[in-house]
Amino acid sequence: MTKNIIQFQKGLSLPKFLEKYGMEEQCYSALFHLRWPDGFICPECGNKTYCKIKSRKVYQCHRCHRQTSLTSGTIFAATKVPLTKW
Repeated sequence: MTKNIIQFQKGLSLPKFLEKYGMEEQCYSALFHLRWPDGFICPECGNKTYCKIKSRKVYQCHRCHRQTSLTSGTIFAATKVPLTKW
């Protein structure tokens, strides 16, 4: 029987995966850098300066004051499941 190349492809081992994405803060940081690789950019006006509102987990643009969550517009939008479970 031939070896299934999909099943045996190289990737992260479980311990390495958990080391990289095991905590909620690590998942948020990874998603932030994937979504905004050059830093936060407001989807409304394109401004790059923002503040983080920790109580609601949103980013607020300094120019137009639009509040954007990290997960809005992604497959994680409106989910109650923690990112560590995804």
